[in-house]
Amino acid sequence: MIEEAFRDEWSRVVASLARRFGDLDIAEEAAGDAFLAAAERWPIDGQPANPGGWLMTTATRRAIDRLRRENVRDQRHRAAAMITHQPDPVGIVEDDQLRLIFTCCHPALAPEARTALTLRLVAGLTVPEIARAFLIPETTLAQRITRAKSKIRAAAIPLRVPEREDLANRLADVLAVIYLIFNEGYLPGEPGHADLAAEGVRLARLMRGLMPTDGEVAGLLALMLLTESRRGSRYGTSGELVTLADQGRGGWDHALIAEGHALVRERLASGLSPGVYQLQAAINAVHTDAGDARDTDWSQVVALYDQLYALQPTPVVALNRAVAIAEMDGPEVALAIVEPLDLVGYHSWHVTRADLLRRLGRSREARAAYARAIELAVNPGEIAYLTRRLGELVG
Repeated sequence: MIEEAFRDEWSRVVASLARRFGDLDIAEEAAGDAFLAAAERWPIDGQPANPGGWLMTTATRRAIDRLRRENVRDQRHRAAAMITHQPDPVGIVEDDQLRLIFTCCHPALAPEARTALTLRLVAGLTVPEIARAFLIPETTLAQRITRAKSKIRAAAIPLRVPEREDLANRLADVLAVIYLIFNEGYLPGEPGHADLAAEGVRLARLMRGLMPTDGEVAGLLALMLLTESRRGSRYGTSGELVTLADQGRGGWDHALIAEGHALVRERLASGLSPGVYQLQAAINAVHTDAGDARDTDWSQVVALYDQLYALQPTPVVALNRAVAIAEMDGPEVALAIVEPLDLVGYHSWHVTRADLLRRLGRSREARAAYARAIELAVNPGEIAYLTRRLGELVG
C-alpha cells in the first residue's frame, strides 16, 4: 500500500511543499520523511481513509519542524507560517505539478538539468530510472540533479507561478519532461509504470487546455494517445514482446486512436509547418490507421521521417527511418543506412541490424547481433522475444 501511495501522491506532495515553502530540498526531504513515517505506521495503525491528506499534513509538519530546528526566522519562515492562513494565488497555471515543471525548467538551468530535476521531483523517478531514460551513467545523472538544486539556491531562482510570457520560453523543455514521464510509464513490468504514463497524458491535457492553439502541445498529446492505445497489445500472455506488425489490432483502444487522429487532422488543417511531436504523431497515425500491418502506407511513413530528420537529424531518427525504408525498398538498402550510425551502445540498433541481417539470410551475423541486443536489453518481454528469434535462426 505504501508503493501505491508513493505512485499516487509523491509528486503532488513535493509540488505543494515546493510552492508553499519555496525550497526544493525542504520539499523533497519533508516528502521523504512523510513516506518513511507512513511505512512505519500504516502497517501497524492501518492505512488512513485519505492517504494523500495524511501524507500532506505529515510532510508539512516535517517541513516546519526542519525550519524550526535550523532556527530559521527569516522571511521564508514567516511566509510559510502566513501561507496557512491566507488564500494561495494560483496565477496562470493552477496545477501544482505542472507549475513545478515550469519552475524546474527555468532558463538559468542547463537543459539536461531541467529535465532530470523535474523527473526526480515531479515524477518521483529514481536516479537509475532517469539515467536509463537519458542513456547516461547514474553518477552523471545524480551530479546533474545536485548541480541544478545548487544553481537554484545560488541564483535565488524563485519557485513561483510562471507568468504568461514564461510559457512559450519554457515550452520545449516542459514538453520534453512530460514526454519522458510518459515514456518511463510506457515501460512494462514494474509497479506504477502505467500510472506514470497516465500522469504524462494528464499533464499533456493540462498543457493543451493552457495553450490550445500550440501545435506541438497538440502533437505531443496526440503522440501519447496513439502510443498508449496499443499498450494492451504490446505483450502476449506469456509476457513476451509482440511487435507492431504482429499485434492484434482489434485489441487497440480505438477511442484513444480516434482522439489522436482528430488532433493530427486538426494540425494538418492549420496549414502550419509541423514540429517534431506533430510529425511523430502523424507517423503513429499512419500506423494506427492501417487495419493490417500489410496495409501500412510506408511511403507516407518514410516521407514523414524525412521531415522529422530535417528537424531532428539524430542517429535514432535515422534508425527509425531506416526501419520504414526496409519495408519500402528492402532490407539491403536499409542496412546500408543503419551500419554507419553511431549507436553501438544502443540496443535498438542491434535489434534492427539483427532483423535486417536475418531477412538477408546472413544468419551468422544476425546471430551475433541478436546476442548483443539481448545483452543490452533490460525489458524481460523484449529479451524473451529476442531470445526466441535468435533460436529460430538457421544456418
